[in-house]
Amino acid sequence: MGRYDGIIFDIDGTLTSTNELIFASFNHITKKYLDKSLTNEEVVSLFGPTEDKIIEDWFGENAEKVKRDYYSFYNDNHAMANLYPGVKELLQFLKEKNILLSIYTGKGREASLLTLKKLEIYDCFDLIISGSDVKDHKPSPEGIEIFLDKYSLDKERVLMVGDAPADIKAARAAGVQVASAVWDSYAREEVLEMESNFVFHTVEEMKTFFEKE
Repeated sequence: MGRYDGIIFDIDGTLTSTNELIFASFNHITKKYLDKSLTNEEVVSLFGPTEDKIIEDWFGENAEKVKRDYYSFYNDNHAMANLYPGVKELLQFLKEKNILLSIYTGKGREASLLTLKKLEIYDCFDLIISGSDVKDHKPSPEGIEIFLDKYSLDKERVLMVGDAPADIKAARAAGVQVASAVWDSYAREEVLEMESNFVFHTVEEMKTFFEKE
């Protein structure tokens, strides 16, 4: 019997190289409706709430129209995004070991499902918890606790995998172990300073770790 009964993954920067698509999608709507360009750092500073919440806060009564435009652009330009090499093989390997797999992301449900389906990993997951499905976004542990409760899991046998400081904070608040994926982390130095239980620099390194479990 392996060490883990359940593993929770973040999406952006962990499974998928979607950040450039997110940067472009936000810039599409800010240029079109606000005549304003955002730097990548400015977009990253928005991360936490869902896309819907950010757009509602920024655009008020025009939010519904802007949301449709955002998701249309996100969908039409999704070829900008890819899985990191080895991700599909990693997920299939974990499924073969009968480990329950969950998503816990700050992304809204619409963008989450779109990305997971377009990149053909949607069916790998037993549960998908997006920012739309919780009251408080990460670093709240709510999404982890939903997974623990749904499957009556021992928190000592569950691992959270993510690329951001919020993933580490959420995992610690929930009492589960955390593995930091730093192959494309936008906050790599901060993440490394926080000393997760495990740090992986490549997907292959992570797969090798699980093969030994």
